[in-house]
Amino acid sequence: MAGADRVRVLDHPLIQHKLALVRDCRTGPKELRELVEELALLMGYEVTRDLRLEEVEVRTPIAAARCRVLAGPKLGVVPILRAGLCMVGGITRLIPWARVGHMGIYRDPATLQPVEYYCKLPPDLSEREVIVVDPMLATGGSAVAAVDAIKKRGGSQIKFMCLIAAPEGVDRLTRAHPDLDIFTAAIDERLNDHGYIVPGLGDAGDRLFGTR
Repeated sequence: MAGADRVRVLDHPLIQHKLALVRDCRTGPKELRELVEELALLMGYEVTRDLRLEEVEVRTPIAAARCRVLAGPKLGVVPILRAGLCMVGGITRLIPWARVGHMGIYRDPATLQPVEYYCKLPPDLSEREVIVVDPMLATGGSAVAAVDAIKKRGGSQIKFMCLIAAPEGVDRLTRAHPDLDIFTAAIDERLNDHGYIVPGLGDAGDRLFGTR
């Protein structure tokens, strides 16, 4: 698999437990949305582990204390619509000051190629570390298109976070963007003939929002 050194599989017990509940076909839309948000929060700790800190002085009720606070860069979160929306809340609970952009990309059911239909991003992308979120990294087409769009508009510090990835999607994304760090909770077996991850969790958008 290309770029394997830039792929992190997060195996924390709580992440793996909640991922099992997300996979379960008996989990309904409401619980699924809550679980996906919780997973995004838990995974967000690892995705932001390398943020820079600076030392400051804080006065406690007792005395002055030397503490460390975030020093930058500014952060942005970009969900790939529509399933990625459910991951935003978890990250913004951790980082409430992060700017949120939106990328509208769907996969053409006949060609399996990505089609961009909406893009609204923070204007200062060059100053931000951007976390692109989508529950699934299947063929990799939407992820590649989203990162392409962000780079075209000035973004250069970009990470990708998903719940489940297929080897084919990881390979495609890392070949297209070898400078990208990928964070996932699982890399599954393969894609089937319809471009779905096996075993995966089914169609993430339909399951999250109760549509077909």
